[in-house]
Amino acid sequence: MSFSLLTSSIYSYPLDALPSNKLLINTINAHCYNVARIDEDYAEALKRSDVLLPDGISIVFAARFLNGSKFKKIAGEDLFFYEMNRLNKMGGTCFFLGSKETTLNRIFTRAQLEFPEIQVHSFSPPYKSKFSDQDNAEMISAVNLIKPDVLFIGMTAPKQEKWAFEHFNEIEAGHICCIGAVFDFYSEMYKRAPKWVIKIGLEWLFRFLQEPGRMWRRYLLGNPKFIGSIIKEKYKAGKH
Repeated sequence: MSFSLLTSSIYSYPLDALPSNKLLINTINAHCYNVARIDEDYAEALKRSDVLLPDGISIVFAARFLNGSKFKKIAGEDLFFYEMNRLNKMGGTCFFLGSKETTLNRIFTRAQLEFPEIQVHSFSPPYKSKFSDQDNAEMISAVNLIKPDVLFIGMTAPKQEKWAFEHFNEIEAGHICCIGAVFDFYSEMYKRAPKWVIKIGLEWLFRFLQEPGRMWRRYLLGNPKFIGSIIKEKYKAGKH
């Protein structure tokens, strides 16, 4: 799976240019790309996104290096706050699908204070690597009972993206946003990097220092692998 093919339709406009119709919105960073290279179902889910956001400074630099594309990083958290502010203005509804009840309760409490005009709903699915047909039916039923303007899915990548793509036609919602890490940030289970750290492109380092045991493979092994893949692709393109 080439980087150019996977990111050929990457979103390069402001978030307020998003249409209001039903959309499947995913994000891509270096780790996502590495996984997509060995997981065809995940790669297909990303390619078939209605909107694929460049959630990583590495994606921004890689696209510029390969073909001169210029766009700004748009993180999952940027999408989240854009959607919540939009819903608060219109008195809309959102649904959080995924994570533990304790995390969802923290999200609900904070959202009530910061976005009082939004109706917030949630459902905590069982923690499994693969859902049963009954699990899927219960999750879809819970969402469709509300028919939210925005559905936030937080079940970790690549499971959340593949699940949303597989069940897209069954889900009755407006924007369907796979933003797993944001559940932890907004519930304050984990802290996101300060803005100045994000601005200089070192958010990955901040996250690594917070969770070295969980993140060392992604960053210390994954980042060099991503860079190597991009250089190889550039080299191959130059030979044609």
